[in-house]
Amino acid sequence: MNFLITGVAGFLGSALAARLVREGHQVRGIDDLSTGDPQRVPAGVHFSRGDVNDRPKLWTLLQDVDCVYHLAARVSVPESVLYPSAYNQVNVGGTVSLMEAARDAGVRRVILVSSGAIYGQQDHPSLHEDLRPNPGSPYAVSKLAAEYYLHTLGRLWGIETIALRVFNAYGPGQPLPPAYPPVIPNFLYQAVRGGTLVIHGDGHQTRDFVYVDDVVRALVAASTAPGLSGQIINVGSGEETSIRELAQLILELTGHRATIIYNPRGSSGVERMRADLSKAHRLLGYQPRYSLREGLLTTLRLDPRFATAWQRVEPQPSLSSEVSLSD
Repeated sequence: MNFLITGVAGFLGSALAARLVREGHQVRGIDDLSTGDPQRVPAGVHFSRGDVNDRPKLWTLLQDVDCVYHLAARVSVPESVLYPSAYNQVNVGGTVSLMEAARDAGVRRVILVSSGAIYGQQDHPSLHEDLRPNPGSPYAVSKLAAEYYLHTLGRLWGIETIALRVFNAYGPGQPLPPAYPPVIPNFLYQAVRGGTLVIHGDGHQTRDFVYVDDVVRALVAASTAPGLSGQIINVGSGEETSIRELAQLILELTGHRATIIYNPRGSSGVERMRADLSKAHRLLGYQPRYSLREGLLTTLRLDPRFATAWQRVEPQPSLSSEVSLSD
């Protein structure tokens, strides 16, 4: 098949591209490199630097493409609170531009990588796709709006559309930005250096952490599975882990004497997140293969930033930083 991946130089986009290339598909990718790294783009991908709001460029790249994976997005919850207009422009406007270009190029299927953040605070312990969304940030609002545009335009223009709500993905190579880094790579980075793991609130808030290879398998399955048009499907591990439990597990696996401190004034986000995977199992045949322990061990083994985890070095001075509990 011929694929286009937007956001191909990002964490998930590059992992997906690598899998598709290995399977012998033709892969094109576009990324504006605002957060992506061109070194992540696998060999064999026809890469173009560009913006998802550049409709003429998208139209050119979409010629003879069978399926589009739309991953290009801004993804920081705290940043979205500061700059909601930018999130609307990229996450919503970019989706509309992509759909227009896909219509004009005759693309058959578009798959949007959405987010479990759309659910927000819920009374239900397991988050299933029929729950009413309760977005708690501009980021989540932008992802929900992108879903609505995706499916509405797909129905109007005869394009098969699928939205996969990915929960807290992690794995080797996940970016570690200086401001609001994702919790898992941040905790691993601190642990292997004997630093400080900062937990906001009491640490009992839970998240559904899903290993990157499991996410990629769901994405690949969605490209060919029949009868998916208009569907919203969760992709996660189906397990919930408290941030307190995550910190203790990481300290156990790394063998380092890092310090855990609690910031009672910090925002801990929603109280609970766990993906109901019934629909993913039924429609995609999806079943996660990695437990959190296995995923963390694999990340420690394959990510060179954490190589010292296996050397049992003496703790170093505190290197604390804020973390983001979004996806």
